[in-house]
Amino acid sequence: MSADKCFLAIDLGASSGRIMAGLLGPGGIRIEELHRFGNGPVTVADSLRWDVIRLWSEIQIGLTKAADRFGDQIVSIGVDTWGVDYVLLSKSGEILGQPHHYRDSRTHGLMESTFGRVPREEIFATTGLQFMEINTLYQLIAGYQRHPELMDLTQTFLMMPDFFHWLLCGSRVVEFTNATTTQCLDAKTGTWAFDMLRKLQLPTQMFPEVIHPGTVLGKLRESVAKRAGLPRLNVVAPATHDTGAAIAAVPTELSGTTRWAYISSGTWSLMGVESPHAILNEKALALNVTNEGGIDGTYRVLKNIMGMWLIQECRRSFERSSQSFDYGSLNQLAADAPAFRAFVNPDAGDFLAPSDMPTAIQQFCKKSRQEIPETEGEIIRCCLESLALRYRQILTRLEDLTGTRVEVIHIVGGGSQNDLLNQFTANACGRPVVAGPVEATALGNVLIQARSAGELTSLDEIRSVVRKSASVTRFEPQQQSAWDDAYERFSDLAE
Repeated sequence: MSADKCFLAIDLGASSGRIMAGLLGPGGIRIEELHRFGNGPVTVADSLRWDVIRLWSEIQIGLTKAADRFGDQIVSIGVDTWGVDYVLLSKSGEILGQPHHYRDSRTHGLMESTFGRVPREEIFATTGLQFMEINTLYQLIAGYQRHPELMDLTQTFLMMPDFFHWLLCGSRVVEFTNATTTQCLDAKTGTWAFDMLRKLQLPTQMFPEVIHPGTVLGKLRESVAKRAGLPRLNVVAPATHDTGAAIAAVPTELSGTTRWAYISSGTWSLMGVESPHAILNEKALALNVTNEGGIDGTYRVLKNIMGMWLIQECRRSFERSSQSFDYGSLNQLAADAPAFRAFVNPDAGDFLAPSDMPTAIQQFCKKSRQEIPETEGEIIRCCLESLALRYRQILTRLEDLTGTRVEVIHIVGGGSQNDLLNQFTANACGRPVVAGPVEATALGNVLIQARSAGELTSLDEIRSVVRKSASVTRFEPQQQSAWDDAYERFSDLAE
């Protein structure tokens, strides 16, 4: 490996975005944050939208900072974001409509009417994706029903990271890992499921070429480079789905097996195993798991779990009541609260977009005839214990699906900093938990770029660099009997 090579990651999450520099040298890799900015939905005429123009403005600020800091050391740049959301472009490159946020209500009830035209079994056998009304497929159906004139004008459908790649270099392609979150991609062929899409009366001419992680998309637009003070860098598609990038950077030594599981922990928790192929059988359909793309043609067989969203929304509610807590303080309150008083199913529809999360949690507990958590600590403990028990439930299903016992659980992403949840997860699952790296998504992004540049040769080498460079913490299972009893109670609440 050459020394001092810099790769830039534009890492956009559902609540914040960052421009990150990855410095790769003989001693490993280090990550430096150059620019951070907020993100989130904007209400426009009773619908939830993304302000992509503001995000692009922030990205350009970050690029200017990168140029000032690293200049000619920079080799390439790539974007990762969340999944399912998209932008529509006209032939001349105009954005058609303000892009919708996945929590917008327009898709409510659309899954069942869709199954009337194409059966659920056929959709899963084709796409391998779990059924969630936020999926791109139902968003597109809603868009065509409500705004057919925009769909008729659309020449190019781009997922969020592909849209920002277009802004950077003009490419009009969709990268594989994010394409697999749409429920519009054929899991066997890796191309768009045109037959299914036609049955659903969706226009198919707008779907562009699907490319794979590591593809060089082109050079930075001259105008963008000039404004930022950068050379015309290569723009490289990493694994553009943030979870795909994060899983590439899991420091496992068990690559190529299903003997390890991961949890990419953030606003959502994505828990799964890495498989050499999609699992499309009846058991996978019954368990409603999803098959999302990884690098080198692997699939992330996983389940979406509501994740730290519950904690984030509780904290926001407390702040509205003039109770300001950082996450460390909330964890301490939870640690001091009584154990196993009440549980919720984190994935219940009650928690997708409630007006007040603590109230929604209390109402769930009341309806399920449990003790009602009252204090901030009791509410947060309920959330954390429920998440850990949900992880155990999903782990059991993944092991049943693969026929392999998981030996260790890796937790990466921002949620890996929550030591209390990490310990609860080890306790609930009865497996060691290895937490970290926190910056797995950015690491995966820049290391895939580095492999594209010839600095690394394989997924194993990417993970070896992460093991050498990243700080991790190990949690061993404790209090097994008490958690087994809690799991019996939880199982009655969550299917």
